[in-house]
Amino acid sequence: MRLRKEIDEMQEKDILLIAKISDALAHPARIKIFRYIMQQNKLREKVCNKDLVAYFDYSQATISQHVKKLKDAGLIEVRKEDRYSFYYVHLGTLNDYLVATKKFENMES
Repeated sequence: MRLRKEIDEMQEKDILLIAKISDALAHPARIKIFRYIMQQNKLREKVCNKDLVAYFDYSQATISQHVKKLKDAGLIEVRKEDRYSFYYVHLGTLNDYLVATKKFENMES
């Protein structure tokens, strides 16, 4: 006999995390921006809004909207230095997302 409510490895917080991060990465421009920031961080380079505008063919307003979505999802952190804001990938959030998606992948049907 199979119980209707199975013990599920996934918790509600994992499901909400997957939804939030997937939504933030649902636009190709945000994936490109996120990847660029990650690559620059790996090289220990600081990234600010003007760097993103110079690198991508998007307006400053468009860049700002995409960065806000990534920030709200917890994928990037913004650190203010003087009058500039620099962007850093939050690897903890990315790792949590990858772990949660791995649990999702391993769920039995």
